[in-house]
Amino acid sequence: MNERVAATLRDDPTMARLIDRHGPLTVEPAADEFARLCTSIVNQQLSTASAAAIHERFLDTLGGDPTPDRVLAADTDALRDAGLSGTKVEYLREAAAAFRDGDRDLTREGLADASDEAAVAALTDIRGVGEWTAQMYCIFALGREDVLPLGDLAVRKGIEQVYNDGEPLSRSEMRDIGVAWRPYRSYGTRYIWAAYES
Repeated sequence: MNERVAATLRDDPTMARLIDRHGPLTVEPAADEFARLCTSIVNQQLSTASAAAIHERFLDTLGGDPTPDRVLAADTDALRDAGLSGTKVEYLREAAAAFRDGDRDLTREGLADASDEAAVAALTDIRGVGEWTAQMYCIFALGREDVLPLGDLAVRKGIEQVYNDGEPLSRSEMRDIGVAWRPYRSYGTRYIWAAYES
């Protein structure tokens, strides 16, 4: 985390305390965008522990890191035996086809000139990629710095915990809190996750 990001976030006293507690956190693009998208699809609606175990078995089934060709060639029953639902197998195959055969380049380079909203829209054109998955992709695959994924339960619970003593807040109130972190809301999100998980 560079000094400019830290200075912006530290303007929010609550966020300043989280930075002091958790140290520097980064938002960096993934080495392999497709593999990162697969991780987000596998993780949908799962606890962290369950997701990690299923992801490990998913990689074992593929015989290596996910590529569109490997995902499309993988045996359906073997993927199901790895712990993936039939629906998630379909979603992974849809993503693989979009990366291999799609009319739009969904890599960092292909989306370089797209706004965050346009990138989310391009990704949610893929069946099985909703707004949450697309926002995770923007943060963790593309390294976008100003994404506030309020579709993420841990982010919402974390904001309530850190900013409102665990009492409910509306999404509008959460967006207002996040205004102080702009243009680095992805970093703010990482600190909220860190606080929630600690």
